[in-house]
Amino acid sequence: MRHQVAGKKLGRPSGQRRALRRTLVNQLIEHDRIRTTRAKALAIRKEVEELVSVAKVGNAEESKKVHARRIAAARLGQAASVRRLFDEIAPRFEKRKGGYTRILRLGRRLGDAAEMVLLEFVEG
Repeated sequence: MRHQVAGKKLGRPSGQRRALRRTLVNQLIEHDRIRTTRAKALAIRKEVEELVSVAKVGNAEESKKVHARRIAAARLGQAASVRRLFDEIAPRFEKRKGGYTRILRLGRRLGDAAEMVLLEFVEG
């Protein structure tokens, strides 16, 4: 039984799963929207929302600025993504309390009938 087990396995070993999540989050931050399967979108949505919240706190409070950037850098692994998250994305949502992303259904993929979605940031 999977009672109270956090996270989705996505049919991959833990290292591949970690790399996939990091790549998807970086791509979403870089492009503002990504087209992926519903399972993958649901798996990374919470992580993206938490990163935006961390970036908002880092921008608002001077004493937490460095700490917030280090948290984001550890999770993202790319300096360009961290910079864009703090300088462009977080200021967009400074008046919003949550719900920074939206999932739009696109239908099923032809090859394997996986449900495809568009994961994007909402307009600030």
